[in-house]
Amino acid sequence: MNDSALQELALAVIETEARAIERLGNEIRKPVFIAACRLMLECRGRVVVTGMGKSGHIAGKIAATLASTGTPAFFVHPGEASHGDLGMITTADVVLALSNSGETGEIVTILPLIKRLAVPLIAMTGNPTSTLARAATAHINVSVEKEACPLGLAPTASTTAALAMGDALAVALLESRGFTEEDFARSHPGGTLGRRLLLLIDDLMHTGDDIPVVGPDTLLSDALVEMTRKGLGMTAVVDASGKLSGVFTDGDLRRAIDQRIDVHSAKVSSVMTSSCKTINPGMLAAEALSIMDSTKINALPVVDDDQQLVGALNMHDLLRAGVV
Repeated sequence: MNDSALQELALAVIETEARAIERLGNEIRKPVFIAACRLMLECRGRVVVTGMGKSGHIAGKIAATLASTGTPAFFVHPGEASHGDLGMITTADVVLALSNSGETGEIVTILPLIKRLAVPLIAMTGNPTSTLARAATAHINVSVEKEACPLGLAPTASTTAALAMGDALAVALLESRGFTEEDFARSHPGGTLGRRLLLLIDDLMHTGDDIPVVGPDTLLSDALVEMTRKGLGMTAVVDASGKLSGVFTDGDLRRAIDQRIDVHSAKVSSVMTSSCKTINPGMLAAEALSIMDSTKINALPVVDDDQQLVGALNMHDLLRAGVV
């Protein structure tokens, strides 16, 4: 098979699956989609998603998407459900079952048990007259004209359509619940967004003996030693009460050298930056990053409301934490 033929086959798959997704718009415009959304919005428990085989893989992904966007959900394997796992479903839950044929044996087997629990059943199938579709409280038709597989056997367009419909449900519920970026971050604390929206200055800043700090009468050479020893690219300058007077940075050192200032006799107060940028405990680490980016600086002293020095933070701390 030549390169052109490979490309043509691949493009045919994309076109077939694109048409399958496009057809879903008609289903979303039907009252049954709203009915399914209402059932999940009114659910006092969790959405229990189930499916067998390839539909099971899609069901697992839909459950994960729902759970991460404000709708408590989990996946139950239909084969295990009839061997004990059905106990995971409570009368406060809603069941979302996926089966392209609507006749999957493992799902059909547990339908009487779901009915006995009297929980709402949302079905997503490609066969509106199937056993599963007829048993459902709300049935969403995700049928496709044909599979993208040239043999018409491997679930391809049908699983893509089911996945897209699952995403449509999840996002519709997300908007209805008023789910925010902060909510998303709380369920994704290990992700970049979670770190940007949840990590505070307090979580990252250097404190105690790790803070580079000198007094205003400290010789420039000694301030340089302190800055180098602590490795933050700056040292804070505080008065006798611990109140921040300014900072001495790499930039201040370069300017002092340009002016031929004697580092062994000059005091740090004569070359420090007194009107320096600061941050406060309780601020988001992302806010510190914004300040550093906008002012082209690499380190910030952390002060409380009384301008008392309580910590220090630099760009490398933000990089290590994944905020950048």
